[in-house]
Amino acid sequence: MRSFASDNNSSVHPKVIEAISNANKGHAVGYGDDPWTEEATEIVKKQFKNACDALFVFNGTGSNTMAMQLMTRPYHIIFCAETGHIAVDECGAPSKGTGCFMRTIPTTDGKLTPELLKPYMTNFGIEHHSQPGAIYISQCTELGTIYKPDEIKALCDFAHSHGMLVHMDGARICNAAAALGLSLDDISGACGVDSLTLGGTKNGLMGAECVVLFNKELMKEARYARKQSCQLASKMRYLSCQFTAFLKDDLWLECATNANRLAKKLYKELTKMPDVRFTQIMESNQLFLIMPKEKEMKLREKYFFYYWNEQQGEMRLVTSWDSTDDDIDGLIEYLKQI
Repeated sequence: MRSFASDNNSSVHPKVIEAISNANKGHAVGYGDDPWTEEATEIVKKQFKNACDALFVFNGTGSNTMAMQLMTRPYHIIFCAETGHIAVDECGAPSKGTGCFMRTIPTTDGKLTPELLKPYMTNFGIEHHSQPGAIYISQCTELGTIYKPDEIKALCDFAHSHGMLVHMDGARICNAAAALGLSLDDISGACGVDSLTLGGTKNGLMGAECVVLFNKELMKEARYARKQSCQLASKMRYLSCQFTAFLKDDLWLECATNANRLAKKLYKELTKMPDVRFTQIMESNQLFLIMPKEKEMKLREKYFFYYWNEQQGEMRLVTSWDSTDDDIDGLIEYLKQI
């Protein structure tokens, strides 16, 4: 069964498998003191114009928790969209790891704005109230939408003017950069974010993410936070070498471009069906839509997908780096048969 449920369900790119195999030779010092990690760290840093630090971790939840631990104290508030991954899909790990209150903000498109945050900028310096501490955003958002550079800059300027820091969860930042025709830096570090999860798992890696820190103050204690978040790999070379393959020769862009291209193709074909209604604009590799219930049920017999809002019958289809034209053609043909 081919899956449109999540890009987490995709396979690992052969070049990444090859990189892991090449690293699997002889002995190497553990915990990142090895040539593979040194090489990968430098390659990550070269993606960004401003000075930064790069720390490889196992997964997105760990990377977000680690970053939020660095940014906050337990008396802080973390602001995020009500659809934010840290509020919905991480089993409270960031809240437990930081002790912070999670303030979720309703949005129509998954994106925060200064205007949405302004009403919550209260009670500064009053000891009876949790203090605004950090803002979490996703790129792409959980609704498949994409923050443009000016939107990110506005958020960062707003946050910093109120003494807050900004973390970007870039689990799908590659899809966002590919869609906008911009570099990874153009939609993250260059816009003023303090930390970034540079995602790889959803775009062809076996299971590796990288926390990129742009704020010098956060760099001081980052390695302690990574260890305490259970994200320090003993055999680090098997994580870090994946990023060398990922970033070298723009493999990340090739993978993300294919996922986005096929999402556009799927979107174009589905818009031709009068009984299909899209609930979000299509900007990346995620599609949100509603079709007749009986049609959805028949589709589930052959294709795996998730319901985003089961009460409304809203489903999510996600294309991946290894999705093919045949996958799209097959799904569309099956829907026509239904």
